[in-house]
Amino acid sequence: MSSIAPALRSARIANSVAFGLQGFFFAVVLTELPQQKERFGLSDGWIVGAVVLVSLLAGAGTVAAEQLALRWSSRTTLRIGLLAITITGCGLAMAPNKIVVLVALGCYGIAVGIVDASTNMQAVFIQHGYGTFILASFYAAWSAGSIGGALFVSGCEAMEVTLRESVLTAAGIVLALGALLGPRLLGSDEAEAEPSPPGSEPTASNPPESAGTVALSAYLAFGIAMALVFAIDLAVGNWSALYLTDDLLATSATGALALAAYQGTSLIARLTGDILVRRFGPRRVVQVAAAIGVAGLTVVVAAPVPVVAIIGFMIAGLGMPVIAPLCFSEAGQLTSGRALDALMARLNLFNYAGTLLGGGLVGAIAAGFGHRVGFAIPLLFAAILIALARVFHSRSEAGSFRAAGSDHAVLDG
Repeated sequence: MSSIAPALRSARIANSVAFGLQGFFFAVVLTELPQQKERFGLSDGWIVGAVVLVSLLAGAGTVAAEQLALRWSSRTTLRIGLLAITITGCGLAMAPNKIVVLVALGCYGIAVGIVDASTNMQAVFIQHGYGTFILASFYAAWSAGSIGGALFVSGCEAMEVTLRESVLTAAGIVLALGALLGPRLLGSDEAEAEPSPPGSEPTASNPPESAGTVALSAYLAFGIAMALVFAIDLAVGNWSALYLTDDLLATSATGALALAAYQGTSLIARLTGDILVRRFGPRRVVQVAAAIGVAGLTVVVAAPVPVVAIIGFMIAGLGMPVIAPLCFSEAGQLTSGRALDALMARLNLFNYAGTLLGGGLVGAIAAGFGHRVGFAIPLLFAAILIALARVFHSRSEAGSFRAAGSDHAVLDG
């Protein structure tokens, strides 16, 4: 450990920046959609379809990330993904019509999937090296980046910077920081202290047997938990403002505060998540976090006025967002070496299943019965997560992350 500790510290900083860049540019794309809508006369249905397309193609990007990581490394894969975000960002900025916008968004979706998968690969490897839970800090960097992206767009709007100039500037930031910090990520030789036996290295054409075995059994519960978390997260992102404006008759300015409250407390949850997991263990943290989510979403569903709903979203944000990094952390203990790249990529697919579930199912119910009834679905998901908490470790501190995988033998049965 002493020989690679400096590399681990450097990689942790670099990967945190990569998480932040992903959140930053994602926020830029989402908050610039109204300007794209006005510029090209896009309908609400067109916007919804574009968001679904990004989610679907992000899944394809995750599959591509697995193949790229097995052929080269998660470091190379992440650098490719950040470069792809830069290129697709330029495409969005320079698009002359809505067809090009749609194509650029689709390509951006693939890039998102590549970066999502590879940042989590790096995060779990780095955590293995540290020997203690640190994954929530990476997600805190994502939250901070997304807040920064929203503020960046707000500032550009205030200074009357054009859509093209603001998106190109954001893409340039991703390119510059990605190029600067990319070499500091962990390469395949540094990712695991325990090398694979000679001749056993997995390749794109010869996927690791251990990853395939795990993918069919032990990681499924973590995948379901992660899908539910991201479904809740996207439901809040997509429908909270509309719930306040359409159902509770709030102004647009007040409606936007719901997501701001959720993201603000999400950042707090992720900044403190590492300490709480080390202190109380993953199982207890998931149980309490899901219970907080249930309490907050119950307030949301029952809210008589906008301010009560905003408080509910604020409460929910204190719990739910810490569960996703725990899913990656726990699944990451089921295997090691290059097989871990494949496992993380496959687990990341549940991310996009959750976004489709949160956007589609909640939206469909809200369209038929109102957003109040629609938010009963995320409430149900949070309750299910309390029950799923039993598949997480009960330990209060991980002594060795690689050795801990044996505790999950019950899942293989």
